[in-house]
Parts: sequence; C-alpha cells; structure tokens
Amino acid sequence: MEQVITVKNLSKSFGATQAVKDLSFSVYRGEIFGIIGPNGAGKTTTLEILEGVSKPNEGEVDVMGLVPSRQLSELNKKIGVQFQATSIQKKMKVKEALDLFSSFYKKSTQKKYFIELLGLNEKLNVRFEDLSGGWKQRVTLALATLHEPEILFLDEPSMGLDPSARREMWSLIQLLRDRGCTIVVTTHYMEEAEQLCDRVAMIYSGQLKALNTPKELLNDSAARCLVFESEALTYEYLISLPNIDRVEQKGNVFKIFCEDQQTTAYYIFSYCHENNIALTNFTFEKGSLDDLFVQYLEKEKIG
Repeated sequence: MEQVITVKNLSKSFGATQAVKDLSFSVYRGEIFGIIGPNGAGKTTTLEILEGVSKPNEGEVDVMGLVPSRQLSELNKKIGVQFQATSIQKKMKVKEALDLFSSFYKKSTQKKYFIELLGLNEKLNVRFEDLSGGWKQRVTLALATLHEPEILFLDEPSMGLDPSARREMWSLIQLLRDRGCTIVVTTHYMEEAEQLCDRVAMIYSGQLKALNTPKELLNDSAARCLVFESEALTYEYLISLPNIDRVEQKGNVFKIFCEDQQTTAYYIFSYCHENNIALTNFTFEKGSLDDLFVQYLEKEKIG
C-alpha cells in the first residue's frame, strides 16, 4: 500500500515539557487512521506538525512528498483541516462562510456537492451562532473539504456532540473516505476509534504505545478478561492473584483483566471449590478498545 504520510523519530517540546517523544508511524492512502490517547497525550501537537502549523524539534515528517514546515503553501492545496474549534464570525451565515472559504482557492471548489452531501441546504441562511453543535461540525467539515483534499485532518471531530450527532459525523467521515480521501483523526472516544478507524495509534505522554487495527489491538493480553458474579469473593483476593492487570467490581460482578485467562480461571475455580464458594455467569471475554485504553493509562501512571 502507498504511504502518504511518514513520520520518523518525531519530537516536540514546549519549554521543559516534551509533548511528543521519538514518534514514528506511517499512514496509507485511503485509510482512516486514528491517533488516540488521553488529554495531554500529544495528539493535537502531532496533528499540528503534520499540518505544518507547528515545527518539530527533531525527526522527519513527509506528507505526500512534502515537508510541512517548509512547504506549507504547496501542502495546503492537498490537505483539509478541521480544528477542535474553528473560529467563524458568529453573525456570519452558513452560505457566507462557504462562499468566503471557496474564494481562498484558485481552482473551483465542490461547494454545491458538499452542501448536498452534508445536508446543509436547510441551514444556508442560518447564522453560525444559531447552529447546534452537530450542525457547526457539519459546516466546519464542509469548509475543510470544499477543495477536495487528498488528506483530511480531523481533530476531535465529534467532541461535545450527543450520541446521535456523533454517529452522523462518523457516517459523513466514512462517506469522504469512500470518495478516496485519506483521513487522519484524533479522538479520546474509544468507541469512535473502534467503529471508525482502519488502524489506530495509541499515544501516551507523547510516545507510541501500540499501533494496529482495532481488531488486532484487542488480541492484546491487556484486553482479555474474565467476567463472573460472586457474593463471597473479594477484590483483595482477586487482585492478589499472579499476573493480574486490574480488577473491576460493580456490586457482585467482577471483571478481571489478566495475561493468561485459563491459568487465572484455574486459580479462581480451585479456590472456590476448596472454600465452597459459588460462581455464576462465568465467561471468557475480550474487552473493548476502551478497556485497553484504560489498561495502558494505568500502566502509564504506574510507570
């Protein structure tokens, strides 16, 4: 597959704070590539370097054969950017914003097409300040894609949206990918990354901790768990077992994340048999991407 973005040993500091540390990854043409991590992980800083908004302290960045920090004018013709917060004059109507942004490009834009695609016809004469959060995101997405960019950068595109608007945003992003656009998206919504992205890079404290498809990431031992109910077992006993990553308890329901499900299950069954303790609804499960995210975050805190 063709690589359209290559990042090698990227580092970026702000004073004494190192936001990105020796980061390396590649993005393939036509995929939705997710950069996920907790707040302050370095996601937005990484995106800004790829967009040419910020310069790295060390490392190499190639976006479609261009160096963003040195060839920004050429890069802007090929990329679209939706920031976490796009500043649009509050009194400006949607139609006026679309006309203004279309005027920024020498070639004709696909304004009418994206108005139809994103369902903006009914909002063209509405002021930006009067739009709901979901409609504001649709408008800024349209502004970022008017010139049909080859790569679209989306920074937390569904942040603050309700679940329905979030899923609508996912559908729009997938439509853009189906039109041939490569999309790089940052998010801290694990469900969003799991449902939307072809591959995901997990970043913690500016460092790459994992990179794979969501499905393959869930084969990680940190996402394997045992789930069961018991009135007699205790959190203290379960967390004391060998090779336990963490234990979650809600009432009588336990969820144990462990490196070896079979061995851990043997310990639990043996202990319960010896002490005449009943277990119910015992299952071997793979956790969600959210579970894996929490597990890496816990390890990061300990480290």
